[in-house]
Amino acid sequence: MIHSSAFDTNFNWGVAISSLQNEGASFHDGKGASIWDDFSKQRGKIFRNQSPAQATEFYFRYKTDIDIAHQLGFNSFRFSFSWSRLIPDGSGQVNIKAVNFYRSMIDYCLEKNLTPMATLYHWDLPLELEKKGGWCNPSILLWFNRYAKICANLFGDKVKHWLVLNEPLSFTALGYLIGLHAPGKRGSKYFIPAVQHACIAQAEGGRVLREFVPDSIIGTSFSCSEVTAATEKKEDQDAAKRVDLLMNQLFIQPVLGNGFPYRENFELLQRLEIENRSWRFRNRMCFDFDFIGLQNYFPIVVKHQPFIPLIQAIDVKAKKRMMPHTDLGWEINPNAFYNIIRELSTLFPGKQIFITENGACFKDKLVDGKVSDIQRCDFFESHLAALKRLVDDGVFLNGYYVWTLTDNFEWHQGYNARFGLVYIDYKNQERILKQSAFWWKDFLQS
Repeated sequence: MIHSSAFDTNFNWGVAISSLQNEGASFHDGKGASIWDDFSKQRGKIFRNQSPAQATEFYFRYKTDIDIAHQLGFNSFRFSFSWSRLIPDGSGQVNIKAVNFYRSMIDYCLEKNLTPMATLYHWDLPLELEKKGGWCNPSILLWFNRYAKICANLFGDKVKHWLVLNEPLSFTALGYLIGLHAPGKRGSKYFIPAVQHACIAQAEGGRVLREFVPDSIIGTSFSCSEVTAATEKKEDQDAAKRVDLLMNQLFIQPVLGNGFPYRENFELLQRLEIENRSWRFRNRMCFDFDFIGLQNYFPIVVKHQPFIPLIQAIDVKAKKRMMPHTDLGWEINPNAFYNIIRELSTLFPGKQIFITENGACFKDKLVDGKVSDIQRCDFFESHLAALKRLVDDGVFLNGYYVWTLTDNFEWHQGYNARFGLVYIDYKNQERILKQSAFWWKDFLQS
């Protein structure tokens, strides 16, 4: 078994959570509504019509959860600020009770020798801003800029590690293209402006943090998946290239100053290119981050499907291909993890790479007070072996964050999908360490 001693002593080993998925207290102490509070009220949008109103009650139990992270041996704690908790209507007055909560939580992280890593935006847009168009409204850049300045000024004295956006492709595509996530909008007429504004926001958020927290280490996070074609047929190969551009390049290339990726006969990217010819957009989307966060869960195998709008491609499920997979059907493939991280790292020579999320969902069951999640232990062992291969092969990796510390509200899956090292009994919010938690304790304290 590999151990943490095989890595540099300054390597960042962390756990990651998010405000919407963990905090609960949705309308406590002056918090405003987020798009997910509204989305969950719409029948059929969330598994069993569940809501994030309670989540894991991190708002009240943060010391317990931070204690667990500390006891397991982690040295970093990634969380996100709730925009609608700090600024209930998104653009007005700051909620002092929210400020006190986050400062107390950050202080407790530092007390437990956990480096706080704060994410500015993890998908929970204030509902009042969505009523004005949300990420489709150009004013989002003014709202986000102000929000970033407030966070930097309020917390920059103690938080030195920052992520601007969490997986911008996910919240724009799932929320503004296919409507699976909040706010539930569908179509390219929403997706294209949301992508444009998110690309600019991630760069301008970086510029705000560099100005107001000059001694900070600033990054942003991108989802990524190795994309391969199901066959050698040209139509499948072309489909895989389209999906790869969308999945792995759409938000990275603008950061590098290259504008949006372009491919002939790919209408979606052609429209993005046409609407962003002006140099001022390309310039605003570019920023020299201190590190890049990459988040990987599964590879994708693609075949041509002319009836799928915009991309004319469909993924071939892991189960159909007889490949090992998680409870959500995501393929388990540490070699694909290695391949995509190494490939994308070449775009950022000399820059630190953090794996800001990696984890797996399984049907965990509490039996006699214990949770035996050996599949999750195997997942982490194989992926950390791949992580070590990346380091040995010269990739400048300096951090790995487990998704996630505790089971939580997993977006449209509600409480049905469990990713945590810690089992949550939602009847009483009891925390029960899974076998994987003890696996990590052995790994980190070797």
